[in-house]
Amino acid sequence: MSSTVTEEIELEVGAATTSAIRYRVPGARATLVLAHGAGAPQRHPWMVAMARTIADHRLDLVTFDFLYAHAGRRVPDRSDVLEATWRAALAAVRAQTQTAAQPLFVGGKSMGGRIATQVAAQGGFGQISGVVLLGYPLHPPGKPERLRAAHLPRVAVPMLFVHGSRDTFGTLAELTPIVASLPAGGTLLAIEGGDHSLAPAKRGPESLPAIMERVAREIVRFCGVEETPLAT
Repeated sequence: MSSTVTEEIELEVGAATTSAIRYRVPGARATLVLAHGAGAPQRHPWMVAMARTIADHRLDLVTFDFLYAHAGRRVPDRSDVLEATWRAALAAVRAQTQTAAQPLFVGGKSMGGRIATQVAAQGGFGQISGVVLLGYPLHPPGKPERLRAAHLPRVAVPMLFVHGSRDTFGTLAELTPIVASLPAGGTLLAIEGGDHSLAPAKRGPESLPAIMERVAREIVRFCGVEETPLAT
């Protein structure tokens, strides 16, 4: 059995509220706040599995719902509302869960990661140590001319991109030179055969849980945390 303990945190975003879940582990040496994608809120099985897998490697993990997801709506909020929710989530983590000595990282799945980079590029997070991006949506499927990369060089901390070779939101060939040119440094972990959710093809050599485990090990390495997982 995992040693991870979950606890819910209420977030205030202006006059609205939403919730966050902290995956708290004994001996954690860093904190990662991870936002969900457009269609899979924090309690979606993919988000829960990824969060638990990361937390089991001694990384405190916090997820949260954007306001539209918390209200049960499917259509994402405007970009400014998404950004405000991200800032509120990070403020709550700083106030309630993080010790001053711990490095703090932000990131997310798809849209959640993209919004994190937008806030980071504006300097809206204050001091953070890095950004973790799971399936960065470089452009809408089939529309490579609509790149979402112009702001990335303004992110002043290193970024880790985890990207599937079958991701329709951007190919590895498109993403590789962008990551290599980032002034603050970028790392790209390519998941061969992975789609936008890193899931393999049906006859792929790896299962999704095995991929998540490999991704978690790369994330904790990026965050400077020892790779030895918690006892189960």
